[in-house]
Amino acid sequence: MSFPLRYAVLLDGGFVVKKLQQASATRAFPSADEIEQLCSDIAAHPDLADYDLLRNYFYHATPAKDVVTNPLDGSQLDLAATPIFRQHLSLLDRLEMKPHFSVRLGETMAQEWRLGSSAMRALSRASRPIQPNDLVPNIMQKGVDLRIGLDIARLSLREMVRIIVIVTGDSDLVPAFKFARREGLKIYLKTMGHGVRRELKAHADILL
Repeated sequence: MSFPLRYAVLLDGGFVVKKLQQASATRAFPSADEIEQLCSDIAAHPDLADYDLLRNYFYHATPAKDVVTNPLDGSQLDLAATPIFRQHLSLLDRLEMKPHFSVRLGETMAQEWRLGSSAMRALSRASRPIQPNDLVPNIMQKGVDLRIGLDIARLSLREMVRIIVIVTGDSDLVPAFKFARREGLKIYLKTMGHGVRRELKAHADILL
């Protein structure tokens, strides 16, 4: 059976959100329309001109909604009441309703606390005692890379596409890249200008 002339776009959601936010002049949280536009820009690439889109897959995790306790002063933070929770929930809801989009969700959990980036910068300039508001919850995603890898394998083994475009900077996906290429697919990598390990680029056919 010959492969259909189709491609799929797999977006590492956490990576895409971070890169779009960094590219914004106001550091605004990205909208579903911006992510849809990113996929439209990919579709306009000359190498995909003769290919039909199977689907855009967006891999992310449901936002954490734990109530966490600051270890320095004992204050509690309800993550479900924060703006970042509402922003992520709204983004996932809107993306699910976009045509040709499929949202794949892992899990999130709050694991202890860490120094926030602004506190890190301040402490690097001048030593001082750590304050309670220097700490932020350490939110970890689980199962996102696994879902990306499983879909790469499924698309490859079922011969659903000829090209997989992956938007990521995660070198943990190298084994999945190798697998797809051994099965006869081409891997296109889009890093959105992010510096990535040579190994990730070496196992992609084209860097967009």
